[in-house]
Amino acid sequence: MNRIVMWSFVRGVANNSRRFGSVAGLGGGGSGGGGGGGGCLRVTLTAMASPGTRYQSVANEGFHWRRMMSSSTAVAEEQGMKNVENQGKEKEKEKEKENALVSSYWGIYRPRITREDGSEWPWNCFMPWDTYSANLSIDLGKHHEPKCFLDKFAYRVVKVLRIPTDLFFQRRYGCRAVMLETVAAVPGMVAGMLLHLKSLRKFQHSGGWIKALLEEAENERMHLMTMIELVQPKWYERLLVITVQGVFFNAFFVLYLTSPKLAHRIVGYLEEEAIHSYTEYLKDINEGKIENVPAPAIAIDYWRLPKDARLKDVITVIRADEGHHRDVNHFASDIHFQGKELRESAAPLGYH
Repeated sequence: MNRIVMWSFVRGVANNSRRFGSVAGLGGGGSGGGGGGGGCLRVTLTAMASPGTRYQSVANEGFHWRRMMSSSTAVAEEQGMKNVENQGKEKEKEKEKENALVSSYWGIYRPRITREDGSEWPWNCFMPWDTYSANLSIDLGKHHEPKCFLDKFAYRVVKVLRIPTDLFFQRRYGCRAVMLETVAAVPGMVAGMLLHLKSLRKFQHSGGWIKALLEEAENERMHLMTMIELVQPKWYERLLVITVQGVFFNAFFVLYLTSPKLAHRIVGYLEEEAIHSYTEYLKDINEGKIENVPAPAIAIDYWRLPKDARLKDVITVIRADEGHHRDVNHFASDIHFQGKELRESAAPLGYH
């Protein structure tokens, strides 16, 4: 019986070699040649080894092979490609989720923003168009000589406020800068807010001063965000910040309602003291008393500093900013002293 089955199988292969080779996916081999038959047999064995094939008997005692599905290798490759595509789609969905603020229902998301070199923009607190290169050519030695009573009063107030600061911080200029910036960011916000309300009440334009003062407040806040990367204040220093800010905000709010010209003059003198403090800070860095560590990444991007910038470069640009704030506030005070309103003079927008 076994001999009969084997003989039938061999005859089927010999008689149908051309048709069998064609069905198996090869070009039609030559008729009857042993090489052709051997080639078909190899394909047959491969097909038999593949889990996705089967054979059926046909006329003339031959066999007809049918391919039901891809071979195991092709299936694995196809599955691998699908996995890669799925992973890519999952990563895109994850990025979309990260960019979404709360819900995609509102269509609010952070657009993809890159640096000039094509790398991802890492900051949400400011954008590339908010960055700038500090003007280091500003005259840091300028000083407004107090002439009238209000000028002298403002100057004395600032000098008195400096005494407890010097006693508490001494030459710890990093901690002093943190305290200084938490206070320096208040006047611009208060003045901008009150001018905003005044503009709404009187249906008047502000001459750009609302934007200029809020711009100043934001710039001072960025000084603080930079210094926090360099200095970690202790718990009692944080408590001092909360206390000072609470007192100073309310005092300046009342002062600006009472006398804007005095308020701006005091801020002008505060900025002069800030220039002095940062100059001493730079002096200690140059003398090696304070390590000239690498600049924080946020400072490099915000001021467009070189990638290898150091602490000295950061303090230099911050000091230049304080010089600009000094000029703006003394200028605003002079406008009021001349009996005019700020809106009557163009605001120095973009003048950090």
